[in-house]
Amino acid sequence: MRPPSECRNMNELRAEIDLLDQELVRLLVARAGYIDRAISLKTSARLPARIDARVDEVLENVRRLAAQQGLDPELAGALWERIIEWSIAREERVLGPETEGKT
Repeated sequence: MRPPSECRNMNELRAEIDLLDQELVRLLVARAGYIDRAISLKTSARLPARIDARVDEVLENVRRLAAQQGLDPELAGALWERIIEWSIAREERVLGPETEGKT
């Protein structure tokens, strides 16, 4: 990866963005693996898919990290809300739906 300032034209810039997109997808696949492991652990611990305190904690952490690194925390929060909801839906397919707020 080269810094954006070193891209001499749009083709080079787009190629770097494509590399970043590949890395982001790789990281999301890795995150999904952890969600799958959470399903196993939550099953044996009899925990629901949605644990509101954990959702709040993750969103707070992401917004804080985004702000620290110069990314709009609202954008990061919105992206993570979607990722979290997808993750919970993935868990609920195995664990079953739970009442909102149950921990």
